[in-house]
Amino acid sequence: MTSSLLPHASSQEVAPAVSAASAATGEQPAPGARTLSGTGVGQGVALGPVARMAAPLQAPGEEPSALTPEQEHARVQESVAAVAQDLAARGEAAGGTAQGVLQAQAMMAQDPALDKAVRARLGDGATAERAVHESFEQFRRRLEQAGGYLGERAADLADVAQRVIAHLSGLPAPGVPDPGHPFVLVAQDLAPADTALLDLEKVLAVVTIEGGPTSHTAILAREKGLTAVVGVAGAAELTDGETVVVDAAASAVEISPSPEREKEVRARIAERAAAASAPVTPGALADGTPVPLLANLGSPEGAAEAVELGAEGVGLFRTEFLFLSAETAPDVAAQRHAYQQMLEAFPGQKVVIRLLDAGADKPLPFLTDADEENPALGRRGLRALNAQPEILRGQLTALAEAAAATEADLWVMAPMVSTAEEAEAFTALAAEHGLRTAGVMVEVPSSALIADQLLTRTGFASIGTNDLTQYTMAADRLLGSVAELQDPWHPAVLRLIGEVGAAGARQDRPVGVCGEAAADPLLAVVLVGLGVQTLSMAPAAMADVRAELARHTAAAARAAAQAALAAAGAQDAREAARAALADGSR
Repeated sequence: MTSSLLPHASSQEVAPAVSAASAATGEQPAPGARTLSGTGVGQGVALGPVARMAAPLQAPGEEPSALTPEQEHARVQESVAAVAQDLAARGEAAGGTAQGVLQAQAMMAQDPALDKAVRARLGDGATAERAVHESFEQFRRRLEQAGGYLGERAADLADVAQRVIAHLSGLPAPGVPDPGHPFVLVAQDLAPADTALLDLEKVLAVVTIEGGPTSHTAILAREKGLTAVVGVAGAAELTDGETVVVDAAASAVEISPSPEREKEVRARIAERAAAASAPVTPGALADGTPVPLLANLGSPEGAAEAVELGAEGVGLFRTEFLFLSAETAPDVAAQRHAYQQMLEAFPGQKVVIRLLDAGADKPLPFLTDADEENPALGRRGLRALNAQPEILRGQLTALAEAAAATEADLWVMAPMVSTAEEAEAFTALAAEHGLRTAGVMVEVPSSALIADQLLTRTGFASIGTNDLTQYTMAADRLLGSVAELQDPWHPAVLRLIGEVGAAGARQDRPVGVCGEAAADPLLAVVLVGLGVQTLSMAPAAMADVRAELARHTAAAARAAAQAALAAAGAQDAREAARAALADGSR
């Protein structure tokens, strides 16, 4: 471990959170209810008593140590190693996105910059507990002051400090309460180690006082299908045992709802449960138009759950998990093994694997330039791979070997493609390696605007709405300060998606969406109306999207798309689409 804390703090982000506006579905809190607002995660609703997370450990005392600095440092090293091992074990048990998040947190614990700060305080006579508290708090404040995505990693570091101090003191690690009955968990913020292993039989929903759309609570809650509202400042007033409604679709927490409101919420919960337990059918519109629903996956471990939830294949398999915790690029054999695991879970089905998307928030010491002033606009994705052709060719070789050993229909795509020349060169290189179907990600406006030229040179296009939105709106998706602009409902973004959909129809090439927008049921209908043929999302979102698609015809989807395109802004587009679909159902 040679790098410093701040770059690694963002290295495990895999998928940014949907904004509160994107989550809204038109559900509104009951009139007169005392309501708190935040950022909703998903479409769920929950009702139950509050159980608050226990207060953090008290700051260690300032009395001088009776041991030598070397003895105290040995204690710190033992506790840090134990905490890192525990976090890694929790990540392995959780799998998926959580594993990468917890690996990043374990790396935080072992950061050499932190160790240097601890050593300095031990040299001044502090105890191990006090040195850890002061050093970690110093770095936590730096992250918080940085704001945006790094600011939201401050809670992760604070959790590591608490765990190390608890181990040093012989106390239980901080964790989720267990009141003996199902409950709504309320916390200042929720550490990844706790979120990853929540008992969903007991935890009905999560409400956090801090956190935002890119917090790990939001990311992991979405992956687990957990109802959550984050960044609810007023939640500090909630008390144990108090009944609340947590309505993620409305981004609201209702306090002490009326009996009538409780009845409404229970009916909605039952309706959602019935839809989730209904026999899984292929994605389709009401008139029978097929809209395959594919899974976004970050590791092979998530494949079984995706199949169980009705995934008709994989629309985005992120390969970063193989690279992010490595000091050097994994060899062809290691990559082939992981790819083969994924492909074997989907015999005869389409599996779209994205090549390594490094750079920006996912820097790699062996691939990207750590000194770039603006890495989001620098050498990332295919640009970085083209600069290191041996890594690119190694990945293509491993994919071709894995495909040859399985029965899945492998499609491979390149991230961050900006020009027709890049698309043509990548497609030719994939063919040279024996890969039959190659395509490109559409994540920047230039690709959308020249989609016809791209699709005459490559096999398919997959639209990454997270990046396409940030580049269209000039609003970094990792910065909470511009979160209101990070909305794929904006007509400018929709217009670019429509350009790609129309080009796909003209060139007879498949066009899909694999960004977070596909998980928004209402927006999913609009995307189909814009010419998108497949939708890929977190498996937990499939039931809601499948049910919404089944309510509308292709003609209604096109009408909703046109209504959204004619709107002035994101919220207007959302309301216009909803109104158009309501008119079409009459």
